[in-house]
This record gives sequence, structure tokens and C-alpha cells, in this order.
Amino acid sequence: MAHGTPATPEEIEPFYTRIRRGSPPSPEQLGDLRRRYDAIGGTSPLAARTRAQVEGVAARLEAAAPGRYLVRYGAKHTDPSIEAAAAALAAAGVGRVVGLVLTPHRSSMGSGEYLDRARAALAAAPSAPAFTAIEQWWDAPGFATLLAERLRAALGELAGTAARPAVLFTAHSLPERAVAAGDPYPDQMAASAAAVAAVAGLDADGVAWRVAWQSAGRTPEPWIGPDVLAVVAGLPAEGFDAVVVCPVGFVADHLEVLFDLDVEARQVAEGEGLDFARTASLNDDPRFLDVLAAVVETAARG
Repeated sequence: MAHGTPATPEEIEPFYTRIRRGSPPSPEQLGDLRRRYDAIGGTSPLAARTRAQVEGVAARLEAAAPGRYLVRYGAKHTDPSIEAAAAALAAAGVGRVVGLVLTPHRSSMGSGEYLDRARAALAAAPSAPAFTAIEQWWDAPGFATLLAERLRAALGELAGTAARPAVLFTAHSLPERAVAAGDPYPDQMAASAAAVAAVAGLDADGVAWRVAWQSAGRTPEPWIGPDVLAVVAGLPAEGFDAVVVCPVGFVADHLEVLFDLDVEARQVAEGEGLDFARTASLNDDPRFLDVLAAVVETAARG
């Protein structure tokens, strides 16, 4: 399961309306979203990236156990929906469904919503299969290593120009009310960042790092921070001359990476005289697909 994205510019408005739970955006809100999509080419590459990830995981599961796994994809905000994918699996007569959300960390308002929707759809099926929910996989073997390798490569891009870089690990922000209710997301994000930093040897090399949050919803309620743009703007005052952003909460190129980081965060950094680099997304890296397939196999055995 994954977020989904509009496939054409014409689909942006209905997509935005679905995200807003049926409330159409104002002309100003819609115009701002179109502007952001225009800045990355008109639409997001997320649909193609997710399709490649799904196909890659399916191929690995088939190779590991021919005929055992049937893989379907369901999106949160586009078609095919999570409900449609769950219904298709139930109709195919599977005995168990393993739910994998393409976000590493557990969140009641993130992965939790995907899994709850899948669980409800399967329960409503005429012959409901059992459901195994993979609630988080940030600590899966090999995941931190892949991000650490990308982080070292990004730091290498700045090696000739930056004397003192800072590393920011980011993920999508969450309303503070969810954290107050005990959501494990911030703690898992902190642990995930620490794991990547350790594998990359940041502390041993004296490279400062911290967690920041990005892409907060445009709602009146408070969202968790600090916001990545504010953190970037304050780095020169702390003596840093460069910043590397590692979006550890995202596993593919999409709007929150290609615009919120590559455009907005870069503009803030360069405006403050900082060199900027961002770690490459995992996308359909074969080693990443190996990690995901192993996560599914472990859940299926359990």
C-alpha cells in the first residue's frame, strides 16, 4: 500500500479533494498545489516508482516461493484503492493477507490508516482471509545500511567545498494531537535516524546530525517540529557551511522530496550561503526490494 498520486494535471483537483476528505480546495490552495507540481514537471513520478517497487517485490517473492504469493497494490488516495485491492485478494481465495505499507515508521495517521482500511475491507469480504499487518519496518535488516551509503555519497558531494556540514534526517510531520495520544512515530523516527547515523559513522567523524520535520499539513492545528526550513535557516548561526538532508521517512521520489526538499529547502539553504545536498531516494533499488521482500516473508512465516 502507498499514498498514490495524480497521474495527470487534470487529476490534481480531485486528488486534492480526496486528501481533504471530500472538501474541495479553495482556488488559492489548488493554485499553490499546481504550482508545486509544475515545479517538478507537472506531475509526480511516484506512481511509476511505486509500480516498480510493487513489481520488484512480487518478482522476488515469486522467485523465493513459486506460486505461493499473490501481490496486489492499493492506494490511499487514488485508484486502485486499498479496499479494491483487499477485495481482489479475498475474491481470489487467499488464506492470509500480509499488509505492507511503503512507509518505514508506524503512525496512527499514516501507516495505521492504511492497515485499518485493509483490515476493514477484508473483514467485510464473504470469506474473510486472515490479516497480518506489518506495522513498521524501519529496523529491517539492511535498511539503515542502504540509507547510510546514500548519506556518505551525499556528504562526498560536498567534500571539496564544505568544511562543516550538518545532516538533517527528515520525515513527514504529524499533528501534535497524535503524539499527545501516544503515537510511536516520533520515537521510531529518532531511533531510525540514530541507526543510519551510526552505520554512516557520523559521530565518529564528528559530523553533527539531528531530526527535523517537513511537509506539515496546511491546517490550523499545530504540527510537530522543528520544521526543516527553519532548521536549515538557522545553521549558519551555529557555524555550519553546508547541509545534507536525508529524508529517512520516504522511500521514493515524490512531491515532498522533489519540491519540499529539492526546491524549497535548497532555496533556503542557498539563500543562507549553505551548500545543499540530498540523499538519493531508494526507489526500486534492487537491494531495497530485497529488504521489502524479506519483510513480507518474515511476516508470512509468523
